[in-house]
Amino acid sequence: MTMEARRGLRRIAPLGDDPDNTTVDIITIHGLATESPRTWEFKKKGGTGVVNWLSDHDMLPAALPSARIFTYDWNANYFADAPVQTLLGHADTLLGLIAAGRGSQTRPIIFIASCFGGLILAEAINRAAQEGSVYRHILLSTVGIVFLATPFHGSDAAKQAQWQVLVAGIMGEQASNQLVQDLEQRHDFVRQRVQKFTEIANAEAVRLPMCCFFETRKTEMLRRILSPGWANKLSTGVTHKILVTESSACLHGFPRQGLDATHSGMNKFMGPECANFKLVVNAIKQFAGNASAVLARRTNSAVERHWIVPFGRNKDFVGRETILTGLLARISPGGDEHDCQRTVIEGLGGVGKTQIALEAAFRLGDAHPDCSVFWVPAVDATTFENAYRVIGRQLNIPGIDEDKADVKALIKDVLSRQSAGNWLLIIDNADDPELLFGGDIALADYLPFSRKGSILFTTRNHELGVRLVQFESHIIPVEEMSRDEALKLLQKNLKGDQMSDTKSNEALLEFLANLPLAVRQASAYMAKKRISTTQYLELCKSSDEDMIELLSKDFEDRHRYQNIQNPVATTWLISFQHISDHDPLAAEYLTFMCFLAGKDIPQSLLPPAGRLKTVEAIGTLKAYAFISQRDESDTYDVHRLVQISMLSWLSQKGERKEWTTKVLQRLDDAFPFPEHENREEWMGYLPHTQHALGLRKGIDDKEATAYLLFKVGESFCDLGKYAEAEQMHRQALQLYEKVLGKEHPSTLASMNNLALVFDNQGKHKEAEQMNRQALQPREKVLGKEHPLTLTSMNNLAIVFGNQGKYEEAEQMHQQALQLYEKVLGKEHPSTLDSMNNLGLALGNQGKHEEAEQMHRQALQLYEKVLGKEHPSTLNSMNNLGLALGNQGKHEEAEQMHRQELELCEKVLGKEHPSTLASMNNFGLALGNQGKHEEAEQMHRQALQLYEKVLGKEHPSTLTSKNNLRNLLEARTKSSSDS
Repeated sequence: MTMEARRGLRRIAPLGDDPDNTTVDIITIHGLATESPRTWEFKKKGGTGVVNWLSDHDMLPAALPSARIFTYDWNANYFADAPVQTLLGHADTLLGLIAAGRGSQTRPIIFIASCFGGLILAEAINRAAQEGSVYRHILLSTVGIVFLATPFHGSDAAKQAQWQVLVAGIMGEQASNQLVQDLEQRHDFVRQRVQKFTEIANAEAVRLPMCCFFETRKTEMLRRILSPGWANKLSTGVTHKILVTESSACLHGFPRQGLDATHSGMNKFMGPECANFKLVVNAIKQFAGNASAVLARRTNSAVERHWIVPFGRNKDFVGRETILTGLLARISPGGDEHDCQRTVIEGLGGVGKTQIALEAAFRLGDAHPDCSVFWVPAVDATTFENAYRVIGRQLNIPGIDEDKADVKALIKDVLSRQSAGNWLLIIDNADDPELLFGGDIALADYLPFSRKGSILFTTRNHELGVRLVQFESHIIPVEEMSRDEALKLLQKNLKGDQMSDTKSNEALLEFLANLPLAVRQASAYMAKKRISTTQYLELCKSSDEDMIELLSKDFEDRHRYQNIQNPVATTWLISFQHISDHDPLAAEYLTFMCFLAGKDIPQSLLPPAGRLKTVEAIGTLKAYAFISQRDESDTYDVHRLVQISMLSWLSQKGERKEWTTKVLQRLDDAFPFPEHENREEWMGYLPHTQHALGLRKGIDDKEATAYLLFKVGESFCDLGKYAEAEQMHRQALQLYEKVLGKEHPSTLASMNNLALVFDNQGKHKEAEQMNRQALQPREKVLGKEHPLTLTSMNNLAIVFGNQGKYEEAEQMHQQALQLYEKVLGKEHPSTLDSMNNLGLALGNQGKHEEAEQMHRQALQLYEKVLGKEHPSTLNSMNNLGLALGNQGKHEEAEQMHRQELELCEKVLGKEHPSTLASMNNFGLALGNQGKHEEAEQMHRQALQLYEKVLGKEHPSTLTSKNNLRNLLEARTKSSSDS
């Protein structure tokens, strides 16, 4: 008979017709590089014949005359291309042949598996145990397994590389390099399949009897039988080796027995009196003798396993392994033998809670074939009761369909009985506290209790989760995916050319915050429209309207409820509505936050409502995972997609305009006029106020908005961000003129500050024109001695000075200073500013001694009134340093500028225009003393920052460039003179 003809399942004893007295089947599976009958034959010395312990009449047939003995032959010699997967693939063939060739499905089976044949058998058991498998009867008919040196954990449990020793020792010259490489690469895969087999074998409904035999004699690794390649791989010291150690050949918790044999002798026995044969055959006889009891135990103890899950397995599921590992440890039968385990999966809508629960259900079903799984959506009371009714019908509960039946109570009662067996009850979307705990019918009252049961909830509401399980430790929080997980999910439906731009892939996932539902929706849309991640990202960023439309696109998803909309933009509406119904202040806070920048939102910016109410409202939003609190601070983050969805919802309800007005009014109340003393407060509010102002289209309260624009413009001006300041002040002025008129004090104040911004940008003509426009109406409306009139006078004088009109500047500053001292007093900050500006005007005309005297007086008063680190004080120090330098007092000037520069960097930052001016002047002081290298370094640094902050054409930048040029020329001249 050819080798091909022998392959498959073949009965070798008894031969002939099927005898009536046989009651058990023995099925044997050989290992690598062999076939039947050779693998089971012992060759007698001198070539006098062979002993086949499976078929010889005085061997196994004599020990178990009631057994039919089969061999399963598989091609174990062609592993050059696809080794491990092909090897395990023989499990399906084995199951199919057993099912087709045995006849009765009730006859008990004993398996004998040698070496790698044991891995095939373990995988066959795994597949027979799968939910819905047509081969489950084979698993339940198995009454014993003998493993003969099966490498469950490799050749050496501590060294994957020892696979090469094992394969070389078995196959000799035929050893497959590809097989070894694949075994090493897929070592973890093989380990996982073995672990799964062990779990199935230990399951209460199965409890597979088995015995693991291991070799105790070393195999001689003769180099002459190995190919040169394998000989080189094995160290010269390896001449004798235990190929499959006891730790690898034996499974924890099952009987084990050593045989006095090398690896190749584990499946060959010299005769009926062979000690090894007696050990193995005694184990087989014990399995056969206990077969009836094993089958009866399974029949009597087995509770029919039920599977009520409304979805198929999600083949696109990726990642979440850490979460699943912890989850399965809790929800598996026996997770807590003293209690009905309760566990919560908690997280923001769309983060993947349902998909994790679904994958956990399938993994639990694979590992525990005796565990029933029931799925109950808790969307509303009707859905909950309907799901319970389906469970009742599956369990054949009497009266479940009667009109007056209390369905929920019936299910609770039946599942609470020990006779219900092991079960997992999944309560999905448990988000509504009123539904579960309030009203006349609190659904939480109808949850069963059994020490054989486990309940898994999914919820968006942390506070509700705590009520359901009582302990924080029973809650498993789910956040967005890792970047690698999200990338794998994104590419599930896409082709390579759609994801060719790595930067776009990363940017898109960043934009979608690795949120699984958003990623799946994006992937589905791109697959449908055949566009790339780059194109999809451009659509997302084009406008909020386009983003909302994309997030609102429905998509096919067989793993979500058909009566619940799929898109990201609508998946949070249920939570929005729950919050609105049960905690109106929390709803108000969430809405308010959606008009702000999404990161680092100060609690102090929210509408005031009392400490306790605020804490409770913030707690509600954190419980639903809509906001997250920053470490050790009262500031919060809210996700951009949540903001967009909320704004869309407000627009659909016609409430967005009203809310925009409310938000801007609150920001106007909260945002202080920017001063040095409250700098930390207004800087924390600035990004949020600027963001809200960008959403102000169509608002009603234009006066409040104008003042808010004014304050934001002043904030940017104080930060030295003049372009942003100009934009804000222009918008403020336009609104003031429209609402209050051109001569209103607020309009004139706005005009004045816009003029200052022009001047700071070097737009001196525009600044002069704007200041003249402001000065005349102020004199007319407020009078010549009003402080605001004096401010306009002072600012116009500054513009004169910047245009080189020094005499006009001095005259106007003298006039302003006299009036300031008269109206506000000599120590008022505005008076000191006027004094400082007069000092500059004097210096510009060469009156350096007078300028120095004026600046010293101003600096002394600034330090007294405002303190040494106030920006106005620092500006005064800078001007005094200039006056000293202009008189040749370079050492004093250097000392003044050095001190002032350090304080500017500390108070204003290294890139503030005032800091850059100080840096430039410090460079001048150094250069004037011949410290050219230090001066050049300072000027280059200043020029680089001027170009970055103010632009290459700004007057200050050009002055800085000119100072550097002059210094370099001076150095060159100095070198040539010397």
